[in-house]
Amino acid sequence: MHTIKIALLGAGTVGSGVIQALSMNADIIAGRSGAYIEIKKILVRDAKKKRPEVNGILLTDNFDEILDDEEISIVVEVMGGLSPARDYMLRSMAAGKHVVTANKDVIAQHLSELYTAANENTVDFLYEASVGGGIPIIKPLKECLTANKISEIMGVINGTTNYMLTKMTEKHISYDAVLRRAQEKGYAEANPSADVDGLDAARKAAILASLAFDTVIEFEDVSVEGISHITEDDIEYGLNLGYVIKLLAVGRNTDDGIDVRVHPVFLPKMHPLASVNGVFNAVFVRGDVIGDAMFYGRGAGALPTASAVVADIIEVVRDIVSGTTGRMKYRIGERKKLCPVEKTRSSYYLRLVVADEPGVLGEIATTFGRAKVSLKSVIQARWTEDGDAEIVAVTHVVTHAAASAAAEALRALPVVREVRSLIRVADGQEDTI
Repeated sequence: MHTIKIALLGAGTVGSGVIQALSMNADIIAGRSGAYIEIKKILVRDAKKKRPEVNGILLTDNFDEILDDEEISIVVEVMGGLSPARDYMLRSMAAGKHVVTANKDVIAQHLSELYTAANENTVDFLYEASVGGGIPIIKPLKECLTANKISEIMGVINGTTNYMLTKMTEKHISYDAVLRRAQEKGYAEANPSADVDGLDAARKAAILASLAFDTVIEFEDVSVEGISHITEDDIEYGLNLGYVIKLLAVGRNTDDGIDVRVHPVFLPKMHPLASVNGVFNAVFVRGDVIGDAMFYGRGAGALPTASAVVADIIEVVRDIVSGTTGRMKYRIGERKKLCPVEKTRSSYYLRLVVADEPGVLGEIATTFGRAKVSLKSVIQARWTEDGDAEIVAVTHVVTHAAASAAAEALRALPVVREVRSLIRVADGQEDTI
């Protein structure tokens, strides 16, 4: 049994996890892949910095040392970010080296380019860890579910926001308080924008939609709304109405085009995704042959993500051992029409602060009617400190354009002090969220 030598680009959280996973299960991995795997070099920013976790592996701050090393067959990119990661991956493939990556930023914006480079250089290119950490979802979409026409894919795919919303629900604490707790535990960055504004989930949604619907979906194509406007009051009202709130990535193949978006949703408590709590992730897929399937597990962390990275490394090693590298021609379909977010359909939850005086409810109901929005329920929730009334309304299924127009019309009413929330509600119909 011979040895396949690889290089790591990055020795941070994921890189350290890869080193640990390869070490702790070296004999098992060798038996399953057909060769021993040796990390020959690791690219780091500071090669002089002491790193006890690398166990004597040669460090370098010069990528050309890896590129020019003919013994290195696989380059494993776990440094993150767009640049120079994209350039390093393309140069590695041009040099005939296989590439494994966990980089959602590059995949979400340059998947087609990377596929072309892999095909032209007859090398393997795998990226399971770019979505869902240790949850296998990329390979199922590329291979296991290829007999299906997928109509829908959606999921909880950001552990930070799911942790925050879970704690807000369980502990009845504010957004600001739970964000501080997430930062203290290391679940949220000092600048949490990528997570709380939905950008991380949007990148993952673009990757999943590209594979599920055989098209080119880029990060900029995803409609994004974060969770920073969600309050403990909204969560409490939702629970009383029978709902749990989640930040969902939603992808659908509709008559109006490919619909891809990320936003908070009130889910019925019995929905499969409603019970996905804490830092766990889950992806729900609907296909015409398989029906419904859900993939669940830890969506981040050093070892869960390393599990996916090492699985990709093992697959490449198997191809090298059997002489079948480049066997799979990577393809992605032609760019398809996108569905405008205005045409998407859902029920909506609205929370209003209004003047506490006669005729207000009638005026509000009339305004909804003029916007062609029918109401499922309206409740006067409580009074504010200023003596105004807080009202919660849930609509029947309408277009996003109609719900937004109704909210704008309500804001213009003299009796409406504020429209505090506009949140989608899953009402159980297959084509609405």
